[in-house]
Amino acid sequence: MTDTSTTTPAAQPSYYQRHIFFCLNDRANGEDSCAHHGAQAAFDRCKSQVKAAGLSGAGKVRVNKAGCLDRCAGGPIAVVYPEAVWYTFVDSADIDEIVESHLKNGQVVERLRTPPELGR
Repeated sequence: MTDTSTTTPAAQPSYYQRHIFFCLNDRANGEDSCAHHGAQAAFDRCKSQVKAAGLSGAGKVRVNKAGCLDRCAGGPIAVVYPEAVWYTFVDSADIDEIVESHLKNGQVVERLRTPPELGR
């Protein structure tokens, strides 16, 4: 007989395989923020590309808006979980590469990674 009081339950799979959050923060005081660098357009592009690729839904990929992720110096910013990979992007081609490489195939796009020292 197995003593279940000391065994840990098996890890359950995440509801989504990957989850990408886009900072869409817009600082009202005129401070630079992701919203000033095309973050909304990038979010919209990612969402449509994920859907077109058949990657959206339970067990697949979720594309979400986020408030300030506090990495403004690298903005615009997105982060992919569960890998916790932070990306800085500049155009729709970068978003397409993140979708194809990371969200679809699990390969991190090294050239778009946000340097670890960049914060606010």
